Amino acid sequence: MASGTADGLYWEVHDGPADSPSVILSAGLGGSAAFWAPQMQALTERFRVILYDHRGTGRSDRSLTPDHSVAAMAQDIVTVLDATDTDRAHLVGHAAGGNAGLQLALDHPDRLDRLVVVNGWSRPDAHVARCFSARTRLLEAFGPAAYVEAQALFLYPPDWISENDAALRISDAHHVENFPRPDVMLARIDALLALDIDDRLSAIPHPVLISASADDMLIPPRLSRRLAEGLPNATLAVVPYGGHAFTATVPDVFNARLIAFLLGDV
Repeated sequence: MASGTADGLYWEVHDGPADSPSVILSAGLGGSAAFWAPQMQALTERFRVILYDHRGTGRSDRSLTPDHSVAAMAQDIVTVLDATDTDRAHLVGHAAGGNAGLQLALDHPDRLDRLVVVNGWSRPDAHVARCFSARTRLLEAFGPAAYVEAQALFLYPPDWISENDAALRISDAHHVENFPRPDVMLARIDALLALDIDDRLSAIPHPVLISASADDMLIPPRLSRRLAEGLPNATLAVVPYGGHAFTATVPDVFNARLIAFLLGDV
């Protein structure tokens, strides 16, 4: 594994087979490359995999510019691609990372091959705004510990939470310890709520897999259907169970469809 920092962004490269295509993974609101641990074995068997921590999170620079936006997130992807000597790559993005991938397709189409958007949106609806408002109020009023404790309710199915409570509590403690500055998290939320590329989707020619879960409480699958309807070359795949973080709750289901799409089999 190679790693480094470029313009404040921490990145890693995990080599796959010789001359294998590159895939860059972009996490959701939490921003950590560690989010993709359930996908790494399946991907590195076939691809050169690039990970990075979003700006403001993890091992990257913990500050943001006042004009932070999804377009800035897309530009950070370009910075990582340049730093890792990657001309073009597939991109797999979860929520915030998927939205940044859509913006990358618009702003830098030549840097992107195939795109996978997991639980993304072209513009937020009232339900999404209400969920983020509740999370924002929790963070402002009670701090990171309360925010992280409530986070599981937005990410996972109820039965999965019950069955994995002990592991979740260990994970919660880690997330609280490494939580971004509250002002940074609030700025990232504001950037996501400000996104509106609904009328530009037809300009994205890339093959796109729109992946969602039927029981996602945070980003309902109707937003994924809207994306798929607006994109000229999209495939919609909705799994029946797994919640917002179904990449972690049912990774084998997600990974099988992901690999098939990236290899051009679907």
